[in-house]
Amino acid sequence: MNNNELNDLKKRYVANGAASGDSHFADHAENAELWDVEGKRFIDFAGGIGVLNIGHRHPKVVEAVKAQLDKVMHTCQTVMPYEGYVKVAEKLSQITPVRGHAKVMLANSGAEALENAVKVARAATGRSGVVCFTGGYHGRTFMTMAMNGKVAPYRTDFGPMPGQVYRAPYPVESIGVSEEDALRGLKMTFKTDANPKDTAAIVIEPVLGEGGFHAASPSFMKALREICDEHGILLIVDEVQSGFGRTGKMFAIEHTGVEPDIMTMAKSMAGGMPISAVVGTDRIMDASGGNSLGGTYTGSPVSCAAVLAVLDVFEEENILEKSRALGEKLGERFQKLEGAFDCVRHSRHLGAMAAFDLVRADGEPDAELAGKLCKTARERGLILLSCGIYANTIRFLMPVTISDEVLHEGMDLIETMLGELTQQ
Repeated sequence: MNNNELNDLKKRYVANGAASGDSHFADHAENAELWDVEGKRFIDFAGGIGVLNIGHRHPKVVEAVKAQLDKVMHTCQTVMPYEGYVKVAEKLSQITPVRGHAKVMLANSGAEALENAVKVARAATGRSGVVCFTGGYHGRTFMTMAMNGKVAPYRTDFGPMPGQVYRAPYPVESIGVSEEDALRGLKMTFKTDANPKDTAAIVIEPVLGEGGFHAASPSFMKALREICDEHGILLIVDEVQSGFGRTGKMFAIEHTGVEPDIMTMAKSMAGGMPISAVVGTDRIMDASGGNSLGGTYTGSPVSCAAVLAVLDVFEEENILEKSRALGEKLGERFQKLEGAFDCVRHSRHLGAMAAFDLVRADGEPDAELAGKLCKTARERGLILLSCGIYANTIRFLMPVTISDEVLHEGMDLIETMLGELTQQ
């Protein structure tokens, strides 16, 4: 079928809230390139929203998935467990920098991981309150919608959110929130809304994802760790988007030297297969009763096989070094764009988790230009995403394994389009 025929089916049968606004339909992909059903080629700077750090269809992952399909596709691991689940748990326990010996539960999505992290924290502390941050994004289930630090489009139409979720400011210097402001705001939250003795957890992304790719400093994260320890609160770090090599380390929290109590992860951990994990200190993870965590599809055998293959690829192909090198290349191109265009500001990257902001002549956020750039890019064969509290951030999540040739082809196109859209 062609794109027009598939779009007709989409309009008739796919719910508006779940339908993509794109009119192209993917047919096949490899590494950082994708082709639609009519053969049009796209350079992929989105990576399935951070899912494809080692590229589309990495051969080792494809091979592992195919091999698992010949053995077991599903049992429900609570009915009959299998080797893949416990091997993934072992590996994640070894590489995740939580306090003490780590234990693991597997789930299906980032939101599901966050839901279970909150459940575990409440069970371990006997408390209910959760403090999150402005600009944070944690998912689309009801609890995670309540935790999100941005209203539209995630919770606009869905009525009352769960209670006992509180908010504190995330430190973002470019929008006028210093680290001192953020800590002062957190302390005010404790004074006015969230009694520390009733607070189970502070939940934070070490690098905001949907909120604009702003990284919390090591000193801020250490201050949070101290506050949590002072009040008996658990520190939950959400690495769903920043984990698995995006920032040049396996997890972004490793840049800070802070050990959280619980971490959540998903996206690039399985190279495109659906899986997520909650990893935490054993005493905390064991706090809830038997059969209190899990689900029918959690820790699918096929997805577990993909995770183990991804971890092998990280070692064999030096993915973390490639992430750091890609970040440096992006940083150099961003500096060039800032020098050429007044509208490009605040470029930043931690490893290959990279972004810049688009602003108007008065320095205010320019969401309209960001929208036009992403739309024009798609028309010309480049998949590009915006994000941020003000929707004016251009974020870069291309596979870490992208070739220099394809990388520079995409960046050259962005430079050309900015020139046309701003007539500079």
